[in-house]
Amino acid sequence: MKTHKYFIVLLLSSVFLFSSCKKSQDTAQEKSGNTKMKVGLVFDVGGRGDKSFNDAAYKGLVRAKNDFGIDFEVIDPGDGSDRESALRKLASKPDIGIIFGIGFIFTEDITKMAQDFPDKKFGCVDYTVNPNNKIPDNLVALEFKEEEGSFLAGVIACMTSKTKKLGFVGGMESALIRKFEKGYVQGAKYIDPDCKIFVSYVSVTGDGFKNPGKAEEIAISQFSSGADIIYHASGLSGIGVFKAAKENKKLAIGVDMDQYSEAPGAVLTSMVKVVDEVIYKTILDMKNGAFKGGVKSLGLKENGVGYVYDENNKNLIDPKVREKVEEVKQKIINGEIKVSAE
Repeated sequence: MKTHKYFIVLLLSSVFLFSSCKKSQDTAQEKSGNTKMKVGLVFDVGGRGDKSFNDAAYKGLVRAKNDFGIDFEVIDPGDGSDRESALRKLASKPDIGIIFGIGFIFTEDITKMAQDFPDKKFGCVDYTVNPNNKIPDNLVALEFKEEEGSFLAGVIACMTSKTKKLGFVGGMESALIRKFEKGYVQGAKYIDPDCKIFVSYVSVTGDGFKNPGKAEEIAISQFSSGADIIYHASGLSGIGVFKAAKENKKLAIGVDMDQYSEAPGAVLTSMVKVVDEVIYKTILDMKNGAFKGGVKSLGLKENGVGYVYDENNKNLIDPKVREKVEEVKQKIINGEIKVSAE
């Protein structure tokens, strides 16, 4: 009987000892860094639901969560909010390892955050690169060659246009959005030097990315002046351009994401930027310990920009147009065609 009791006590002691060791091992693993990775992200003007730039960034987060099991926290600053405070709030959280700012408007603030939090990693989409300013080692500046993708949009628009009059609606009048405009104009003029392009901006501030009503007014005016295709680079304001195109039985060109669903049958194509992909790949690099600061510039050669041609819109693009745009695309990649960003 005593032997039986002694055996039970010994067994319970062993179980307790094993449990204690297991708990210590788990704690050690947590301290060694085997915890779930967490990402922070602050949206640009227009916020999530813009069906464009911000939604593309969010799509990258969701994909990383599904594929890698990461957690994430996002902040939509809203009207008049302090973006620096939003970045600082996320950077101050010990469980968040990398923080993204979405949009060129974050350039100055995120550079300061990277300096204030050297133990954190940062990424900025559409970072405004200034050769005179050093980018911190813990910050990756993600920029796109929007002018190259926009050049292709101009080729498609000019070859498709019946009036040889086109429109461009920009959100905020700025160096970044002028890259879209300049590339588009160059592409159209490459096809026909006499092609006329009406250019208008919604605003000189960030509000230009969230004013569909004003963008609609501009689009109606351009259509009334003879334009039959309008390319927009205006974020949420682009919804107004699509509405005007649909109601006037004209065509529009989307931006950043495939925007065909915004006005089926009235969206000729979209100039896409793989914002979701760069968010996803930067998170992957972080996860694999391969994060590297500095500038990453993505154009046609790097598949960073492009245009939509699929089952939805191929009936709007003549086979000869498709053949020509692919030819032009390859010439840009090969350096035979130089596209200016200014």
